[in-house]
Amino acid sequence: MKKLARFMASIMMASGLVAGCRVGPNYHRPTVQPPAAFRDLSENPQVQAQAASYADLPWWQVFQDPQLQELIRTALKQNYDLQLATERINAGRAELAVTRSSLFPQVQGNSDFSGGKEHNFQTKSNFLTLTADAAFQLDFFGKLRRATEASRARLLATQDARQTVILTLVSDVGSDYFALLQLDLQLQITRETVKTQEDSVKLTNLRVEHGVATKLDVLQAQQVLDSANAQIPDLERRIAQEENAISILLGNYPQAVTRGRPLVEQPLPPEVPPGLPSSLIERRPDIREAEQILVAANAEIGVAKAQFFPQISLTGSGGGAFGRSSAFSGLMSSQLGTWSYGAQVSQPIFTGGALRGNLRLAKSQHQQALISYRQTIQRAFGDVSDALIGYEKFHQVRVRQEDTVKDLQESVRLSDMRYKGGTTTYLEVLDGQRSLFSAELTLAEARGTEYQSLVQLYRALGGGWQQQP
Repeated sequence: MKKLARFMASIMMASGLVAGCRVGPNYHRPTVQPPAAFRDLSENPQVQAQAASYADLPWWQVFQDPQLQELIRTALKQNYDLQLATERINAGRAELAVTRSSLFPQVQGNSDFSGGKEHNFQTKSNFLTLTADAAFQLDFFGKLRRATEASRARLLATQDARQTVILTLVSDVGSDYFALLQLDLQLQITRETVKTQEDSVKLTNLRVEHGVATKLDVLQAQQVLDSANAQIPDLERRIAQEENAISILLGNYPQAVTRGRPLVEQPLPPEVPPGLPSSLIERRPDIREAEQILVAANAEIGVAKAQFFPQISLTGSGGGAFGRSSAFSGLMSSQLGTWSYGAQVSQPIFTGGALRGNLRLAKSQHQQALISYRQTIQRAFGDVSDALIGYEKFHQVRVRQEDTVKDLQESVRLSDMRYKGGTTTYLEVLDGQRSLFSAELTLAEARGTEYQSLVQLYRALGGGWQQQP
């Protein structure tokens, strides 16, 4: 057994001697030239780059509604997509452990016990055999180390994929929450309009009774009321479905969702700096995931190249047999020790083109990963540009729609005064009320879209995957 131990030590020394040799290309990050600034459609055609970015803020500072924060926390604990992403990391760690184990000697112990009795000779015997077998593949050309490098990169890619799931989850909960608040506001406006129009119908009926209005005025007022009432069931349907969508994100069965601040009380940041374009490559987890996939593909080229070279394996075994026998009245003990070692070399001679085909496959997969990496970066800048333009323009839409609502409110007020003074028909009042109702619903939608576009900008810049301490 001592000789086997010395043999194992020599194996480890041999492993250290060959550690420096490794075929295949070493990974170098591809050169990428990001744009000098993010494109936008504001007054400046290019948004001025700044060191700080809106995405540097953690999500619990971006989303200041306490109820929204609680919803996001629940989603991060219970969402099934995130749980699956976490389990994929565990699987990746296990895969790395399996791949890395090939770098070390593999030792297996064996034992055998036998006993018996010879009646004619009154002999009893018991024998115990203990052996250990060791095998070690010398990684002269780096095949095993390249495979371990690829496995480690895939693990890191899986971790980045989990961060992408977190980013998507946080932004989806935030976007759906603002969509829900938008529907709540539209439902509130509709119900207030219904109440106002019910009062208007009652007032018009009174005017008919006093001879200062016609039945046509009543019917026209009733049309506006009916139109508003027809909006309520559809809004209630959309609210329930939005609550269901949020519940699924939270890992719950469909149920009601508790609200926090109403939409009109949600804060908007005074400015949204995008940050330096070069920092986007480091911040967005999908870009980092694509790079780790590229690292793994690069290492697989080394694995494929190493297949062309000889594979050298060392083996060794050792052990002992221990026994006792009795013949008549005498006893005898015996001990026997044995050990052996060997080496095996295998060299591919003819494989029908399999090795070359495998190398071409590895190189093609590396090129695909490289193209995907560059494409992911390009799409990321497209996402940021779209989000910047969207937030800027949706903000302008909301501001101008507010002006429209104010103008229509004044128009309705004046038309009502003119009608009561007998200088215009009730149709003018009703047209103004219809326009105001539609404009208020549009303003509510513009408010919700503006907040949702802010969430999308935060996501596009790579913010939202940070874990709350």
